[in-house]
Amino acid sequence: MLRNLREIYQYRGLLLSLIQRELKARYRGSVLGFLWTFLNPTLQMFVYTLLFSVYMRQQIEHYAFFMFIGLLPWIWFSSSVSAGSSSISDRRDLLTKVRFPAQVLPATVVATNLCNFVLSVPLLIGLGLFLGHYPSWHIVLFPVVMFVQLCVTLALVYLLSAINVTFRDLQQIVGNLLTMWFFVTPIFYRVTTIPEQIRDLMVLANPMAVMVTSYQSIFYDHQLPAAGPLAMWMGIAAVLLWMASELFERRREDFAEVV
Repeated sequence: MLRNLREIYQYRGLLLSLIQRELKARYRGSVLGFLWTFLNPTLQMFVYTLLFSVYMRQQIEHYAFFMFIGLLPWIWFSSSVSAGSSSISDRRDLLTKVRFPAQVLPATVVATNLCNFVLSVPLLIGLGLFLGHYPSWHIVLFPVVMFVQLCVTLALVYLLSAINVTFRDLQQIVGNLLTMWFFVTPIFYRVTTIPEQIRDLMVLANPMAVMVTSYQSIFYDHQLPAAGPLAMWMGIAAVLLWMASELFERRREDFAEVV
């Protein structure tokens, strides 16, 4: 794992170049261009707010703000996992180049979506200010939660992308699992609405439930997020990164031939 991290740092120039290219290419040719980085989550917020606050009657004050807090990190996570699972198998053009570092490809996907997430945070804060939710000192823990989510997301993407090189059906399975995962994550509802007898299991077994409730604690409830679940998933992410690194090491030379 340390070797892969060192190589990513060694090729940081290449990583930054690929991130810039992805950001420029994502909305190339569209009239609004990079503004879609802000408009996409905003439009989703309006749609889900209409659905859950008008039709399904969620009784949560400033529901649009509450929902937006969970929606932004979910978009980062789901976009990264969905695109990242096929990041190696889709880039034969790069892998066949001499000594191209395959581990840069999943990192590029996660980092690109991280940039979109970070750029959308001012929009979240602005919405909160408009609704009277002023940031408290608890916002200093935002980078900590974001770092844990980065590690969890990176670990899953590395593992899935390495497996998907051989088992191409995986990326189709991931798409369906993300749809289910979306609704069992407390983005549109309070975690307290989950039956008490299964609440702890539902939250602790779901890394995005831990992340979303942590962001809600910081921005909506203005309190400290639970440290135990964050530390637990940080440890799990380290194990997953180690497993993915071992898989990368064993199969690195075969990637170009298999894809």
